[in-house]
Amino acid sequence: MVGTTVYAGRGGRTNAEGIRQLRGLVAPRGFAVVAVRLHQVLHLKSAVTALPDGTVAAADPSLIDASPFPAVRIVPDAAGSHVVLLGGGAVLMAASAPRSAALFDDWGLDVTVADIGEFEKMEGCVTCLSVLIARG
Repeated sequence: MVGTTVYAGRGGRTNAEGIRQLRGLVAPRGFAVVAVRLHQVLHLKSAVTALPDGTVAAADPSLIDASPFPAVRIVPDAAGSHVVLLGGGAVLMAASAPRSAALFDDWGLDVTVADIGEFEKMEGCVTCLSVLIARG
């Protein structure tokens, strides 16, 4: 999600009808839904993460149709495309993506890294281990 735009992956698990149903649920609340075609991943969040400035981080943009996004920032580590936004320009990411962490730091983000190596052995990432709780 970037602002009031919800990006939904369209692939093996979500089809056009699923996208239409999501639109119907969130449109009355002021959100727009944009479908993003997936090529070689099951989940959109497996390929990209929205950053606080509205850009999207991706290690391998060929996994998706990147054209719906306003801007894609390429990161050098696969785990660098999995980032949890902590608010105020702070992000949480895996320690296994040091080159991406350095880029995020260069881009002005406050980076916190966590060693999640045991979860990564089972294809887990920081976004898999996180739940967003909205206040208000």
